[in-house]
Amino acid sequence: MNRPLRVVFAGTPDFAVPCLKSCLDSGAEVVAVYTQPDRPAGRGRKLTPSPVKQAALEAGVEVHQPERLKDPETQATLAALKPDLLVVVAYGLILPRAVLAIPKLGCWNVHASLLPRWRGAAPIQRAVAAGDAESGVDLMQMEAGLDTGPVLLEARTPLAADETGGSLHDRLSGMGAKLLAEGLARALAGETLKATPQPEKGVTYAHKLDKAEAKLDFTQPASALERIVRAFNPWPTAEGEVAGERLRIWAAHAVDAHGEPGQIVAGSRDGLVVACGEGALCLTEVQRPGGRRIGIADYLNARPELRGAAS
Repeated sequence: MNRPLRVVFAGTPDFAVPCLKSCLDSGAEVVAVYTQPDRPAGRGRKLTPSPVKQAALEAGVEVHQPERLKDPETQATLAALKPDLLVVVAYGLILPRAVLAIPKLGCWNVHASLLPRWRGAAPIQRAVAAGDAESGVDLMQMEAGLDTGPVLLEARTPLAADETGGSLHDRLSGMGAKLLAEGLARALAGETLKATPQPEKGVTYAHKLDKAEAKLDFTQPASALERIVRAFNPWPTAEGEVAGERLRIWAAHAVDAHGEPGQIVAGSRDGLVVACGEGALCLTEVQRPGGRRIGIADYLNARPELRGAAS
C-alpha cells in the first residue's frame, strides 16, 4: 500500500484504551474514533465521556458518537472516512452488514476469550466464574454473527487460583493491545493474516452480567460461590445476607467446614466462615451498607458478637 493504512477505531471502556494506543503507535493513520455517547456517571449523574473518547481527544483524533450504526447517514459518514480497516474493541454496538462491508480490509475485533468459548458480552467474568484453567485474547475477522468470525491471532494465559474479574481484565487488556500491535505491524508490512475458522464444538456464550447474579445463595457449594466472588470483583460485586445484614463481599475462599447454609460457624481475624450447601465460605474482605471496604478483623471489631464460636 503506497499510502498509510487508514484505520477507524471503535471502542468504549477502559479495556479498549491500550488497543487504541496500539493503533496510534503502529504507524497506521487513525482517521477517527467511534465510541458510545456520553453517559451519566457518579453521584452527580453528570454526562461523562467514555475512557476511549478521553484518550482519543488527548491524542487529537476526531470522535464520533452515534447512538446506533443502522442509520444510512451514520453509515455514509463512516464510508466518507475511507477506512482500510475498522478495529473494534468492546465497542458495545452491533455492526450491521453494511458497516462490515465498508473497510477495504474488513473489520478486526479484539475479543477477551479463546473462541469459540465465551462469545458475547462478559467473557472475562464468565471464565473466572466457570473455573476455567486458562483464558486469552483473540484477534478475529468480524462477520455478521456474534463473535463467530475466523481467528487471525491468539494469545493464551493461565488463570491463577486467586484470579479476579479485575485482575484478568487488566491482563487481557494488555495482551490484546500487544496482539493487535502484532497484527497491525504484519498488515503494514503487506502480509495477509491467515484466518482460521472457529471450531464448531465448544461454543459457549458469555451473557451480559446482571446484578441479580451477584446475590450469593449459601445453599450452593462454597467453591462455586468463591468463583462468583472473584469473578464479580470489582463489578458488580458479590453480596450476601450475613448475620442479619447485607454485605458486599470483596474477597472470600472456600474452606472445609460444615453447618446449616448461611450459618456462621467461626469468626476470627483470619475470616468469617459461613456454611454453604457444600463446605463453607471464609469471608476476608467485606463492605457494610454505606461503608467502605474493610478487612474482616475491622468488621469483627464492629460486630464482636460474631467472634469465636458458631452462631
